[in-house]
Amino acid sequence: MNITKADICIYLAEVKEAILNNKYRIERNSNKQNNINLFLDYIIDEAKAKDILLDLTANDFSEVLQNEHIGYEHEMLYVFGKDVILLERMGSISKTVSLYIKFNKMNNCYVIIVSLHEQQYPIKYYFQKTEEES
Repeated sequence: MNITKADICIYLAEVKEAILNNKYRIERNSNKQNNINLFLDYIIDEAKAKDILLDLTANDFSEVLQNEHIGYEHEMLYVFGKDVILLERMGSISKTVSLYIKFNKMNNCYVIIVSLHEQQYPIKYYFQKTEEES
């Protein structure tokens, strides 16, 4: 992947503008149970989710994936990770939750948040060096 931090900053600026203008949606259909679970397991609402998305930076970027769904192969999905502090819905404990965030910015500047849920596996951040690489 040959992508620069400036490329991601520009992409994120466009995504954030769409989100600020409420030109986005978080997928929460039957195929997106992990997204639904985030809202069931933690005290998080649309406003908090929007704040998390608006807080993304180029350092949170992981990778770009080609959409594999039939009819959407031309779309590129951008993956980010973000550690946020959330309050458990059942209990009174706040904890740091590592989120997996994947979205698609359409040509009309509408953003579809495909994934917004707890990471199932650790992700590698594209612009952050690991201790082994240092």
